Amino acid sequence: MKDKQKILIVDDDGNIAELIQLYLTKECYDTTIATDGEAALTILRHYQPDLVLLDIMLPGIDGYEVLREIRKSSNIPVIMLSAKGETFDKVLGLELGADDYIMKPFDSKEMVARIKAVLRRISTSDEQTETQKTKDQKECVTITDLSVNLADYTVIYQDKQIEMPPKELELLYFLASHANQVFTREQLLDHIWSYDYAGDTRTVDVHIKRLREKFPYSSDWKIKTVWGIGYKFELKQGG
Repeated sequence: MKDKQKILIVDDDGNIAELIQLYLTKECYDTTIATDGEAALTILRHYQPDLVLLDIMLPGIDGYEVLREIRKSSNIPVIMLSAKGETFDKVLGLELGADDYIMKPFDSKEMVARIKAVLRRISTSDEQTETQKTKDQKECVTITDLSVNLADYTVIYQDKQIEMPPKELELLYFLASHANQVFTREQLLDHIWSYDYAGDTRTVDVHIKRLREKFPYSSDWKIKTVWGIGYKFELKQGG
C-alpha cells in the first residue's frame, strides 16, 4: 500500500488550520500543523512533508522569510496562503520560489485541486528526471579502464579524459557495447554513418586505426581485426 502524502499546514489561525486539516484528511493526506514560522521550520526537518501550505501573515518569522529559508536547502513544493489580494504579494511569493498562491477565503474544492495539481506536476517532473537518468545510464558503457558516454560525448580511459571526434567516439561506443561480437565493415558503416553515407569501407579502417592509436596499452581489451570479416571489441581473458 502506498504511503500517504504528507502536507505541512502553516497558519496562526487555529480554526482555519484545523478546517484545512479536515479537508485534507478526507482526501487521504497525512497532515500536521504549525502555528508560526519557527515551528514550521523545526517541524519541516523531521516531518519531511511532500508539500507545505504556508500562510504569509505569521507571528515572528513571516511566510516570506519561511519560504526563503526553505528554498536555501529544499525544492519541496510550497503553496502560499494569504488574505492579501495585491498583485505585489503574489509576485513576491512566486519570485521567492512558491509553486502556487491561494487567496483567503478559499473554496475547499479549489484548494484540494490546486494541491493535487502541484503534487502531480512535481511527480511528473521526478519521473522525467528518473527516465532521463535511465536513458543516460543506457548511453554509457564501462569496461574496466574505459568509459564511453554517448549522452555527453565523453571518454574516460585510465582515469583520463580522451578527446576524440564524434564518429570515432560513436564507433568505439558501438563496439564496446557489443563486446566480443564481430561486425563487418559494411555493418559498421550502416550503424555509424548510416546507409546513405557516400564513403566506402576504408572509412571504417581509418577510424579503427585512429582508435588503436589512442588506446594502445589496455591489458583487458583490444579492438581486434577478424580477418576476412571485420572487427570486434575483444575482452581478454579475465577482463
